Formats: sequence, C-alpha cells, structure tokens
Amino acid sequence: MRIAIAGGGPGGLYFAVLMKSLDPAHEVTVWERNAPDDTFGFGVVFSDETLGSIEGADRIVHERMESLFARWTDIDVDVDGHRFTVGGQGFAAMTRRELLQILQERAAELGVTVHYRTEAPDPDELGASYDLVLAADGLNSTIRSRYAEAFGPTLDRRRNKYIWLGTDLVFEAFQFIVKNTTWGTMQIHGYPYSDKGSTFIVEMHEDVWRRAGFDRTELEVFPPGASDQYAVDRIREIFAEDLGGHEVLTNNSRWLSFQTVRNERWHDGNVVLLGDAAHTAHFSIGSGTKLAMEDALALAACLHEHDAVEDALLAYETERKPVVESTQRAAQASLEWFENIGMYADQDPAQFVFNLLTRSRRITFENLKDRDPEFAAHMEAEFARHQGSAAVAPAMFQPVSIGALELKNRVMLSPMDMYVAAEGVPGNFHLVHLGSKALGGAGLVMTEMTCVSPEGRITLGCPGLWTDVQRDAWREVTDFVHTQSTARIGVQLGHSGRKGSTKLMWEGMDEPLTEGNWEVIGPSALPYGPGCHLPREATRADLDKVVADFTAAARRAVEAGFDLIEVHAAHGYLLSSFLSPIANHRTDEYGGTLENRLRFPLEVFEAVRSVVPPSVPVTVRISATDWMPDGNTEDDAVEIARAFIEHGAAAIDVSSGQVSKQERPAFGRSYQTPFADRIRHEVAEPAGVKVIAVGAISSYDDVNSILLAGRADICALGRTHLFDPSWTLHAAAEQDYVGDGAAWPEPWAAGRRKPPAARTDKVPPRLQLLRDGASEQIHLRWKPRPS
Repeated sequence: MRIAIAGGGPGGLYFAVLMKSLDPAHEVTVWERNAPDDTFGFGVVFSDETLGSIEGADRIVHERMESLFARWTDIDVDVDGHRFTVGGQGFAAMTRRELLQILQERAAELGVTVHYRTEAPDPDELGASYDLVLAADGLNSTIRSRYAEAFGPTLDRRRNKYIWLGTDLVFEAFQFIVKNTTWGTMQIHGYPYSDKGSTFIVEMHEDVWRRAGFDRTELEVFPPGASDQYAVDRIREIFAEDLGGHEVLTNNSRWLSFQTVRNERWHDGNVVLLGDAAHTAHFSIGSGTKLAMEDALALAACLHEHDAVEDALLAYETERKPVVESTQRAAQASLEWFENIGMYADQDPAQFVFNLLTRSRRITFENLKDRDPEFAAHMEAEFARHQGSAAVAPAMFQPVSIGALELKNRVMLSPMDMYVAAEGVPGNFHLVHLGSKALGGAGLVMTEMTCVSPEGRITLGCPGLWTDVQRDAWREVTDFVHTQSTARIGVQLGHSGRKGSTKLMWEGMDEPLTEGNWEVIGPSALPYGPGCHLPREATRADLDKVVADFTAAARRAVEAGFDLIEVHAAHGYLLSSFLSPIANHRTDEYGGTLENRLRFPLEVFEAVRSVVPPSVPVTVRISATDWMPDGNTEDDAVEIARAFIEHGAAAIDVSSGQVSKQERPAFGRSYQTPFADRIRHEVAEPAGVKVIAVGAISSYDDVNSILLAGRADICALGRTHLFDPSWTLHAAAEQDYVGDGAAWPEPWAAGRRKPPAARTDKVPPRLQLLRDGASEQIHLRWKPRPS
C-alpha cells in the first residue's frame, strides 16, 4: 500500500511504525508541520492495558518506552489541606518529547519517510495518488474540516478554563489538589513523568477564572510558542504552598477551553480520521495520546486483516468507535463533574474524595475495594458515622427516613406500569408482584401509577383509587406487605393527561384505543407525538375536578394502608405536561413562565398534602429534563424541586423525559443520577429532604457507589427487580451482609447462603511469604532514580 499520513504526532507515527512492521513493502509517508524536536505539553500517561497492547504490537517500541517510565499506583487527593491516598490503580508516564523521539527513531529504522516542517499536500491530491490517507492532524484537523459534510463533526466547547503547565516538583503519585478560594473552587491535575518533573494542569470554572482576574489576558494575542506569564505568576502565588518553592514550567501555556470532538463517521472513501481529529476525551480520565495510539493499533490491524481498504476502514470504525464512545461518555461525566465541582465545596472531605474518584462511573466502590480495601473500609465507616449508625455496613443497608417514615434500607422498587388491572381494581397479580419484592428485601415498594379517575388512566389495564372497591383491594396488598415483610409500601398517584386512552403496552405503546376510548385533556391542544390523541385544552372546571380526584384518591390511599404517597409529575402525564414548555402553551396564569407552569401541579400537591396525616410523607416524581430543544433543562429541574420542597415534599424522585415522542435522551448507566446529584446538593439536602435516584441503576455496586458519593439518598430500581424479585436479599448475600437492612423472611432463612457453584469448594493455598508485601503493591510511589 501507498499510505499518506497528515500529522507526525504519536498517533500518526505509531501507525506508520505498525504498518511498516506488518509489511516492509508498504510505502508510508508522513508530513508534520513542526520540527522533530518541537512538542507541546509535558507528560503522557498510559494504562497497563494500553501498554500490554503496545508490547504485543511492537516489542522494540515498548522496551524503549519501558526504560523511561515513571510508575506508581497511588492517587493523592488534597482537599483544602485534608489529605487522602488511594492505592492499587497502576499508572505509567513519560515525557511527550521522549515518546516522540522513540517513535521517530523507530519510524526511521523501518524506512518511513517523514517530512518535518512541512504541511501535508492537498487532501484531494493525496486521495488520488495514495491508497490510504490518514488524518492524524489533531484537534483542529484541516482534513476533517475539508470533508466536514462527509464526517459530520460536532465540536462542544466546554465551560471550564484550564492551562497546561509543568513543575520541577516531582510528584510521587497522581495528584488532585482542590482549593476552595475566595473566588471559587480551583483544582490541579498532576502526575510525574520523569525523575525531573511533573505535569501540572490548573482548571476552574470560567466564572471562577474571571473572578480571580485570569481574564486580564483574555484578548491578548500571544506570539507562537509564547506562554501567558501573568497567569503563570498568579498560579505560582495561589498554589505557593503546594509547590513548596518549586518552579512552574511553561510550554506554549495559555488558557484553553476543552472541546469535545465527535464525528458521525470516521472514514470517507480512502480518507480516515485518527486521534484528536476523530475524537477527544477530557484529560481527567486519560491522555489523548493513549487514545490515538490505540486507534493506530486498531486501524493497522484491520488493514492487515482485510484485502480491500473500504472493508478495512469499515471494520476499524465498527470495532473502534464504540470503544471510544464509551470512553467519551465516561469523560463527559468526569468533565461535567469538574465543571460543577463548586457544588461539592461543603461536602465532607472523605465523601468528596470518594465522589471525585467515582465521578466517571468507571471506578466504583467495588473497584476501590479490590484495589485498596483499607480505603474502602474507611469510606463505609465514614458513611455510617455521618448517618449516626453504630453498625458499619454496605451503604445500601443503612437505614434512612423519608419524613416520619423509617426505611430499613435504601433500595426502592421503582413504580412500573403493569397494565393488568380490571376496572382499575388490583388483583392477585399485584399482590404477588409487589409482595414478592417486599419479601425480596426492598426497603420501599412502590405501586405503578395509580390513576385518580377513569379518564386519568393510561390504558384500560391501569389500577386506580377512585372507588372504595379499589381501596379495599389495595388494602389486601398493603396488609400482606406489613404482616409478611419488614418493607414499607407507597402508592404513586397520577393522571395520564394527553397520554391516556391508549392500548396496552404490548399491543401498541402510546397508540390510541379504537374501542372503549375516552376524551383526553392536556394543558394545551397539543398531541404527545404523531399518531397520538389530540387532547382538549383543560378548562378551569377540568382542573378543579382533577384536584378533587387527587384529593379523594389520597384519602383512599391512607385508608388503604399505604405508608407513603408519591405525586406523579413526570414522564409527560398531566402534571408533567403542565410543567413542560413543550406541552404547555397556555396564555393564562397556568402557562408561560416556569412559575406559572408550576402553579397547577403545586395546587394538586398541596391538596394531596392537606388530607394526608403527618405520618404519611408525600413525595413527588419529576422529569429533570425534557431531552428536547426549548424544553425543561436541569436548571429548571432545580427550581421545580425547590418549589415542591417549599410546599412540603418529603422527597424528590428524579427521573427524566417522556414528555415528547421526539425526545433524544442520552441513555447510559445511571444516566439520570447526575440530575439527582445536583438537586440533592443545591436544594434538597439543605432542606433536609431526601432525593431518590432512578434510571439504569442495576447493580449493588452502582447503588453503593451512588450513596457513598452523596449523589442520592435512595436508589430506585425497576427492571432489575423484574429480573430478580429477591434482588436486595441476593445483594446482601453477595456482600456477606447479615442484618436488619436485609432480613430474610423466616420461611426463607435456609436459603440465605448463596448456593454452591462449580469449584466453590476449592480452598486456595497460601502463596505469599510476607503479608506486608500486599500493602507495598497497593501503594507504589514514584521515586526518582538515583543519579
């Protein structure tokens, strides 16, 4: 093959090396605009996994890198002078300059042609005369811009400011230094790259950056290679104690705003993107160099395995893009955490550190427990201490209260529509469905949306509380839960609004009924989506009836023995649609501003609260975002939560979306938890109100991690409980927990031990001479080599 590479950074050079290693007959030419000894930045970090792949691909490159690595396993976190160390991670770093020299030398040995100080020729010419054109030309890729219509790039400029520096202070481990200054929170990301220096990145929110006066040089145009000396001097002053008299080093160091680069497609014809040209991921979860070199390996492998270039490029994109997108999701979570770091300024230092470590959701409590058991045990003990609990236990099994209601643990069965009621009356299915989850260990069991009127149903199969017959049927369920388990049971009250009068889910979700249908109402005459009912705009008389229906249903809920009532103001049903500007176009006092859109849902909530005794807490479920342009955002969700709290909500159950069929949700593991996190820290926790996280939470590790980090007080799980009704008890068994937080029903007591599986009878021998050696492996520090 004849291969043209635009960009002689680590990604482009490593690809050139790999292709020549695979077949010396390949003709590989690289164009690099900079001189061979030009480099920007200081160090680059690699994971053990990436280093393993480099070793397998080119042992010579790996051996030369290995000889220069700084290695360590610890992460040090300093929060306003409170210092913590977490071990067992595994990092290796080196200078970017030395990495480039290794790759340049290896490329020369293999016969790669490299034109330094030379711009790549026109990409159209390259595409016509070469079999493959690799765009490894970085964040501001000219080739990507040239073929933007084909690649479909998006560049997301973020809110934080950062500056890339170095220091002659040699850190012994990864450093997070967090300072809450008079201007706001600032943080340092640092790590050693040799026995002579460390990378030193200073980051802060743009608002903090301006308040601290760093914007003084905002409009200054620096000559090529020059650094912002004013910023360096200010940083040296602010972080003087942390630097301990050591120097701050510069290399084209200026304030930047991180840009997340994404591309819909990575190749077009024989042109392919690699590294920052294709994607970027925030530096807080790893280096762009690492990702670029992984790209190079994957691309070289696919070209070697396929005869046709188009087939190889398709295979590369199919194989590599999901891996990068997963990394970008983690990086996005990390990036947003640092953008909002000021929100955690008042958090207990130990919890703050755990929150920081688990911010991307790639590191969890169980990960930390495997890597550093001592630190994990400390986190559990601190959580227990802050909850006023004498017993140290997994966080999910610490008791919690919602208002006056005490729960044995922090696991909740999330409301899930079952659609099997007859005339709104719950039957044996509901008894078994809810009873099994109560027996299975959940602390709080919630009914599906229970409708306040016949016309408030979603489907003909929805249960209700508009008659005494329904009340009495529910009483059978609550009596079972109270007499046969230690769980508590709550009811979710709702009105379907414009999403009502539809078929059962398995017959056609959101499709209008053709028989037995009824008129639906909404805040405005706007359908939920194409093919859905056109609702009638609710009149004052309609609203009065809805308030009366909620009030009557709440009274019946108390009479039925429910321990808690949740008002459903999420997922596009009636109250949710009043809150959303997507569904609410009213021009009266119930539409327009958020204050007006809140008016009717708050009227309903107050009416429910007024007829319920103090012993029965009233909570609310909200959609934290509409996932739609011009819809509600997380900023609105904070104000919506604040309003419900001011009107007596005992907990905020934080979900999202389902307000419009055109929504574009960003699904992922625990994807709604960041909304709960923000609401908890900004409005709920200061008011003593609990926050419930829900949405793609499926493992006990996720639950414990969310709770220990302070992102929520309770976790609601839905489909996980459908898969395993005894999920909570099984989670207790997996964690070797025995206690009141997961009490097995007496008839089931014999099953509390996990059944033996293959080779569980194996007793491992002792293979370690000195037990103290384990600590040394967990806490490996980087010590400069002797001269």
